[in-house]
Amino acid sequence: MATYSELMAQAQSLMAQAEQARKDELSNVIADIKAKMKQYGISVADLGGASAGGRKAAKSKSGAAPKYRGPNGELWAGGPGRKPQWVRDALAAGKDLDAYKI
Repeated sequence: MATYSELMAQAQSLMAQAEQARKDELSNVIADIKAKMKQYGISVADLGGASAGGRKAAKSKSGAAPKYRGPNGELWAGGPGRKPQWVRDALAAGKDLDAYKI
């Protein structure tokens, strides 16, 4: 029979594998959704996203008014602290955050 520490190591390994599978599948799902949105001319506003008309101004998670909108409609106030993953990805790709200003 396996020991507790062996089982915990297996569990952590499986969780890491599951997270990687989720990320891989998520990339494919997002690409598929973007392709269908383009094909049918659907915008984030059509889906009831933050840019939909007639709604109150959107707020970021911090509660501050957002200054940036990510490629998938994510909002970020641009304050101190950890940057969202989409911001880190954009910066790593050499993109200028001014392109995402609202």
